[in-house]
Amino acid sequence: MTKYFIGVVTKEHVLRGVKMGIAQIGHGKRSGLARMQKNDWLVYYSPKISLDSKTPLQSFTALGQMVDDEIYQVEESPTFKPFRRKIRYEKVKEAPIAPLIPDLSFIKNKKSWGYVFRFGLVEIPKEDFELIKDSMEIK
Repeated sequence: MTKYFIGVVTKEHVLRGVKMGIAQIGHGKRSGLARMQKNDWLVYYSPKISLDSKTPLQSFTALGQMVDDEIYQVEESPTFKPFRRKIRYEKVKEAPIAPLIPDLSFIKNKKSWGYVFRFGLVEIPKEDFELIKDSMEIK
């Protein structure tokens, strides 16, 4: 059964992953990726543009589907060895979250809506995924 997830990642890192055709979440930890299987969908929510940025972005920035069940590790530096998965990204436009908040069922507290993203990976219902996907206007 297909599952749907939101990963919380800065836009800068999302765009790098899109360019490489990989999914990486939780600062490169394996555990989040291990929750996903082939054909599951991942939407990225970017609270800001980069780690150093103080300006909020609060938008969905990419959307893709897992292409296999393989999780692999790479060495970016001697101190950073993230885990990754292959993902097929759709061509979408960035979509702000604000207009969707009232209709997203996984956000229970509409006033403190950002709280749900604190763990970096959220499984969501298919209906919420479809609403987000439609707002991103897949080309």
